Amino acid sequence: MGIATINPATGETVKTFTALTDAEIEKALAVADQAFKDYRRTSFEQRSQWMQNAANLLEENAETYAKIMTLEMGKPITAAIAEAKKSASVCRFYAENAAQFLADVPVSSDASNSFVSYQPLGAILAVMPWNFPFWQVFRFAAPALMAGNVGLLKHASNVPQCALAIAEIFQNAGFPEGVFQTLLVGSNKVAQIITDDRVKAGTLTGSEPAGASLASLAGQNIKKTVLELGGSDPFIVLETADLNAAVAAAVTARMLNNGQSCIAAKRFILMSSIADEFESRMAEKFAALKIGDPMLPDTEVGPLATPDILTELDDQVQRCVELGAKVLTGGQPLERPGNFYPPTILTQIPEGAPAYSEEFFGPVALIFRVNSLDEAITLANSTIFGLGASAWTTNQAEQKRLIREVEAGAVFINGLVKSDPRLPFGGIKRSGYGRELSSQGIHEFVNIKSVWIK
Repeated sequence: MGIATINPATGETVKTFTALTDAEIEKALAVADQAFKDYRRTSFEQRSQWMQNAANLLEENAETYAKIMTLEMGKPITAAIAEAKKSASVCRFYAENAAQFLADVPVSSDASNSFVSYQPLGAILAVMPWNFPFWQVFRFAAPALMAGNVGLLKHASNVPQCALAIAEIFQNAGFPEGVFQTLLVGSNKVAQIITDDRVKAGTLTGSEPAGASLASLAGQNIKKTVLELGGSDPFIVLETADLNAAVAAAVTARMLNNGQSCIAAKRFILMSSIADEFESRMAEKFAALKIGDPMLPDTEVGPLATPDILTELDDQVQRCVELGAKVLTGGQPLERPGNFYPPTILTQIPEGAPAYSEEFFGPVALIFRVNSLDEAITLANSTIFGLGASAWTTNQAEQKRLIREVEAGAVFINGLVKSDPRLPFGGIKRSGYGRELSSQGIHEFVNIKSVWIK
């Protein structure tokens, strides 16, 4: 796949880009390596000022950046504006807290003085996805740069203008040359970059195969990685749930980013006693959602990012139907230009259908019925993924069991799963490893050095 801006709402190729040559990649690596030698010695106060400047630029130009996001990957413009502002928030969070998170920690030992010190590693390669083209990058870059590292961004090939805009933000914020670089390269160049001795670690948000490939290459070269991969998050609704709140959250949680989010609720596990009412309300709300031009502020569901995503999603739906699943609403691609798939609900899904084992990356809700909390937890955990989970109940005993027993990197009770700079973010099982955000996120890419002085 070439590096290009292709409007997913129309299919029009807006702009194409030439990938960096090997010589240009070599130059970028040399620049990053040299930049780190000086940048690592800058103070937290100086880094914080630059990072606050980046936040200001994101907020002041949120609508401009939002239009680039919407043009390249199709998210509704209101969501894109919110993404730009959320990216500013993570910059401010680390600008304000990095010094505290990375302060020396005194330790009592047999030395006159001993402590743990946190020091940067060097150049970090970030392989980032198209679905949150600003947020995913800034939640890596803000902690990495505040820790004294330098960043190399290999962004998805369908969001090159986003990638270039992000590099420009850091440049205009005052960060020294080479501290953050966008590399317009295809995935075929990732091996060359991650195995270079000047690159000290890698992070990837994306598919399982991409994560496995990066981790394998890094492992062969004894380099650390953080992976945030797929998810098939359960949304569990028990008898004592506030159905009005649960249904409203369910629609938001499934339609987030046109359904293209790793932490979107995908499997709706309903107690049988409330399932009919929940399904009816959810179908009514799905059918009422406004589908259309993502540049219009009243659009609620835009196109999928690429034709391939549309084809794969429809194939998954049709395979489920062929095995006996019922379509409550939606279920076929829309006959219009662009990659539009309607909000869809599948029920009566038989065991062995793709809905039990695959991630559905689009606006398709998969509904399952259970008769007990035990069944709900078992079904929630019967997946290769373990990113997030949402559960709805006012019963405290049920809440405690769900928190303890659901296998996921995050469990939200009576709320939809979301990322927040103050909380660690990441998964288990095939959803990846390591954590982003919070104090844990900034500790992923530092040397945790023990110091002992007699």
